Amino acid sequence: MLLRVLIVFSLLLSATGLGVLGLQLLMPPAAAPTGAVAEAPPPPPARVRVIVAARALSLGTLLKDEDLTVRELPAEAVPEGALEMSDEIRAELRGALLRRYLDPNTPVLRSDVLRPRDRGFLAAVLRPGTRAIAVGVDAVTGTAGLIWPGDQVDLILTQTFDGAPVSKRVVGETVLSDVRVIAVDQQISHGASSSSDTGLGRVARTVTLEVTPEQAERVAVATRLGRIDLTVRSIDLDAQTANGATWEAENNRGSLFGADVSPALARTNASSGSRMRVIQGGEQQEVNFR
Repeated sequence: MLLRVLIVFSLLLSATGLGVLGLQLLMPPAAAPTGAVAEAPPPPPARVRVIVAARALSLGTLLKDEDLTVRELPAEAVPEGALEMSDEIRAELRGALLRRYLDPNTPVLRSDVLRPRDRGFLAAVLRPGTRAIAVGVDAVTGTAGLIWPGDQVDLILTQTFDGAPVSKRVVGETVLSDVRVIAVDQQISHGASSSSDTGLGRVARTVTLEVTPEQAERVAVATRLGRIDLTVRSIDLDAQTANGATWEAENNRGSLFGADVSPALARTNASSGSRMRVIQGGEQQEVNFR
């Protein structure tokens, strides 16, 4: 009898253990403790903001703000010597001379530019065979101070002949066309200014131009003959070339007199005509030419 009871008890214990084991297998895994910290995702790869060319830039370009833009690159893809974006670097690059051709979105390297404060910058700015010559300007002749290094300008000479007829007394003509500005006053960089002078309200007094030796002689003579005005050309030089706006064509337009500008002056001169006094022996006669 006792043996039978033990066997039944053993069977009950075995059944209970199997039941508990089955329940544990069927139950979902226990949730992690509330205080456990989840594993952090890996940090994103580091990226660097570098200065790149905004468009194709040719050798010898005097850089302006619109020539450059900013691009983010992975740290491992940044070439050695690339210029990282900062206000100080952008200020240094204004007016800097580009020493090689750059494709769009190409990073600008420190070795690619010659900055205005670097030794020999002005000589490096000049193209082979050219010279630098300065002309005096004021608020009007200097286009209200809006001419910057790197601009292309024309030079217009205006003269006054006191003894000429009224219609021919004032004459204007283009002395030079499509010459490059390389400095304004003592600023060779585009928009540069000293720490004590913001440049606001300033009017340039001299503009330095890049010219050939023959053009330098023309400028030197023109500054002694009369007033020199500068006119800024469009930045689209390719379109000008396509339209035939060459230096020779523009300078073959001839001189422009006062009567060519003012129809009223031309009519006045036509009505009054030219007068000459003719003396024959003791007789004098006034002859009018119309």
